[in-house]
Order: sequence, then C-alpha cells, then structure tokens
Amino acid sequence: MNPPPHADLPGATQAPALSIDALGRKCPIPIILLAERIGEVAVGQIVQVLADDPAAKTDVPAWCGLKSHDFVGYADLADGGWAFLIRRSY
Repeated sequence: MNPPPHADLPGATQAPALSIDALGRKCPIPIILLAERIGEVAVGQIVQVLADDPAAKTDVPAWCGLKSHDFVGYADLADGGWAFLIRRSY
C-alpha cells in the first residue's frame, strides 16, 4: 500500500522520516508503536502512522497533545484507514 501524498496536509512540508504500519492493529497498539519509535527520528522530523482502527482518529491527536508533539494532520488511505503525521517536538 502506498502512503498518500502529503502536500495536501497543512504543515506537511517534508516527507516522513519514519513510517509505522499499524494497519489491522487495534487500540492501543498504534499509540504504543508510535511511543516506542518516535525517538528514532530527529527533533522536527515527521513520523507517519498508518492505522485503520477508528479509535486512532482521536487517540493519535490526543497522545500528541499529552506528549507535546505536533499533530500535523491525517489523510485518508485509498484502501481504508488513515495516514497520521506527527512532528517530533523534543
């Protein structure tokens, strides 16, 4: 599955430095994977999380707010689900 183009997302001025495939995984796995792996990218870089669990639409932005990372936005995937973009803040 190809990730969607990110030019249509406000603030998505760079390609993701890391893509986490959580498709088919239920809550809280997408957040756990994000929390475990966000440290792999430099501050200011973008992490993309691919998820199709509807809970991710609220969980990812909420996690970003709790952890003070920037939620850039999301795009629909052609095969279902979403590509969430998060900018590492610290």
